[in-house]
Amino acid sequence: MGLILYERLCGDDRRPSPYCWRARLALAHKGLKPEYRPVKFTERDRVAFSGQAKVPVLADSDRVVSDSWDIACYLEDTYPDAPSLFDGAGGRALARFISHWTDNSLQKALSPILAPYMLAAVHPDDRDYYRQTREARYGESLQHLAARRALYLEALHPVLEPLRQHLAESSFICGERPAYADYLAFAEFQWARSVCDQDILAPEDSTLRAWRHCMLDLFDGLARSVPAFDSAA
Repeated sequence: MGLILYERLCGDDRRPSPYCWRARLALAHKGLKPEYRPVKFTERDRVAFSGQAKVPVLADSDRVVSDSWDIACYLEDTYPDAPSLFDGAGGRALARFISHWTDNSLQKALSPILAPYMLAAVHPDDRDYYRQTREARYGESLQHLAARRALYLEALHPVLEPLRQHLAESSFICGERPAYADYLAFAEFQWARSVCDQDILAPEDSTLRAWRHCMLDLFDGLARSVPAFDSAA
């Protein structure tokens, strides 16, 4: 058995999960080509063999790894002759910092913006589950979140400022070429592009837009190869 990546499936074959995109891009960076196995929200039993219920899950022969950070570290340590995701201990530390920033700042700012769009994007079999779990998480209806979209977009702007300033001085987060820290941040933009028909970036945000464009072109346009909205291309 070769490499298998279990990842989130939404309607119209959309693959919006930012955590799964972290794993997809890490595999592509290493030059590895897994088999993709889609998993709906309500198909948690399909990854029960991993000892938990979330995706991504990577199966590599008899090894099973869940959690996108653990997958990246596994790939780096198991395939040392392939291009490095971190370029050493310092790069791994930088990527871990960007991981924490992405999870605790960027994703938290994006989540109330994108949750109403996700309801329309998820597989029809998953809509009741998604509405119930997300409205319980936010403590209000997805319609109320959608009504405050403009406010959430305004709040997103300062969250992006560290990334904006860094990319004004460097082609990528990792310097002259992209690596795992870039994939961590970009995966959130890919989530937005997968489900939202309106760009989350302001028209004048040329720095982030140029970086996103470069990321979309990586690995023969891997991120462009899945259904998404052109408004965020």
